Amino acid sequence: MIARRTLGAALLAGPAAAQPASPRLGRACAGTLYLTIDTGWGREAETIAAAMARHGVRATLFVAQEPTFRGDRSLDPSWGDFWRARAAEGHAFASHTWRHWYFRGDAGPGRTSYVSNRGEGRAVLDQAALCTELARPVEALRALAPEARVLPLWRAPGGIVTPGALAMAGACGLRHQGWTAHGLLGDELDSAAHPNAALLRRNLAQIRDGEVLVMHWGVRSRREPFGLIFEALLTGLLERGFCFATLPAEGKR
Repeated sequence: MIARRTLGAALLAGPAAAQPASPRLGRACAGTLYLTIDTGWGREAETIAAAMARHGVRATLFVAQEPTFRGDRSLDPSWGDFWRARAAEGHAFASHTWRHWYFRGDAGPGRTSYVSNRGEGRAVLDQAALCTELARPVEALRALAPEARVLPLWRAPGGIVTPGALAMAGACGLRHQGWTAHGLLGDELDSAAHPNAALLRRNLAQIRDGEVLVMHWGVRSRREPFGLIFEALLTGLLERGFCFATLPAEGKR
């Protein structure tokens, strides 16, 4: 296990320098966006990755050991080729917890409740247990893709945190990264009420300079896969003059 007060430094020990935004077609950027992708169901992972590669877009990828459409989990060896390819493309990585359970309130000083929404169990995490929970996905990723550039950031499932979880993660050397006002791209919403065409229009109209955007490699419950409009979203934002960058080590607010 990585020592709790050196975890952040250990994460930065891999390939370092943050990737700056790059102007498209030699033009100056009208603004910079920070695309982040959480693991999720993985159904559209290859489609999304290919679109980013075509347009030279780099994202920050938050990894957890989640069930996938293949019947495995996202940090199993069967996903090694996928993560190695993303590392080689220059994407950055960060922790999304190991079990992808949810923080449901603090249980006293230095203790926080952690509960599965899939009925897998519940736990009360102390300082050492929380550091382990946040370190394990990074350790698994590094076993699959040793060259991966990992940032000292983390994201709680659903973006739901408690004061205790934030403080204890800070003692592990990690800063929580959420998303900004118009950053929720909507791939977790019901597709009958929020069809792809409506999400595409909304996102292209609302996204502003400096937004931290969040989506997944596929969401099991969504019947109209968001990945089908992902490239249209990218091209629309690039045509508006935006550039994309991976998150800086200190995160963005």
